Amino acid sequence: MINKEELQDEMGDDHIASSANNPVREDAFDITDDEKIEKIKKDVENILLTLGMDLTDDSMKGTPNRVAKMFVKEIFGGLNPERKPKASTFDNNYKYGEMLVEKNITLYSTCEHHLLPIIGRAHVAYISNGRVIGLSKMNRIVEYYSKRPQVQERLTMQIVQELQRALGTEDVACVIDAKHLCVNSRGISDIESSTVTSEFGGKFKEPQARREFLDYIKLDTKF
Repeated sequence: MINKEELQDEMGDDHIASSANNPVREDAFDITDDEKIEKIKKDVENILLTLGMDLTDDSMKGTPNRVAKMFVKEIFGGLNPERKPKASTFDNNYKYGEMLVEKNITLYSTCEHHLLPIIGRAHVAYISNGRVIGLSKMNRIVEYYSKRPQVQERLTMQIVQELQRALGTEDVACVIDAKHLCVNSRGISDIESSTVTSEFGGKFKEPQARREFLDYIKLDTKF
C-alpha cells in the first residue's frame, strides 16, 4: 500500500498538478518582500550548512542573500499581484480582423515539484473583436505568469485567460514548447525531450484557425 509521502513523490515525478490555480496561501502578502528575503536567507543558509558547505569561503558568503533576493524579486516575482503588468488595450481603428501571432516568446519558469528550471518558447495569438493589445504586453503577460512555481499546463491556461480578459474575446490561443530540467537533468535524465501544451479558445477551437496558427509557428504537433 502506497503511503502519503510516496504518493506525493510520485505526483511530483509525474508532474501532476493538484490545482488549476497556483496554490498560494491567503496570508502570502502579509509580510513585505524585504521581510521575506531575510527569512529565506536564513533558510538557504541552513540548507547549505546542512549540506556541509563552508559559508565563510569568499565564493559562498553572499549566496544565501543572493538566492533569497532571486526567489522574491526574480524567479518567483510573478506571485506578487503588484507586479502584474497593465494589459492596456486600444481600439482597433485600422480594422485588422485577421489572426495576430506573437511567436517564439522566450519563457523561463520553475517546476513547482523540484524547483528546477522550465525553459522554452511560448507562441500566442488572438483575433480582435474590436480591441488590440501592445505586442510587448503579450510578452510581459507570459513573463508574469512564468515567474512562479508552475506546471506547464496551468501556465498555458493562465496566459490565455489573462489575454481573454484584457481583450474581451474568447479568440485567444497559446502553445508552449519547453524543456523541464527536472526531467532533463535528474530522474529519467532525458536531455532530448520537451513538453508541448496548448490552450485554444473561441475560434481557435475550429480546425481551420487552429491549423493556421500552428502553420505560423511551424509546429508539427497534432492537436
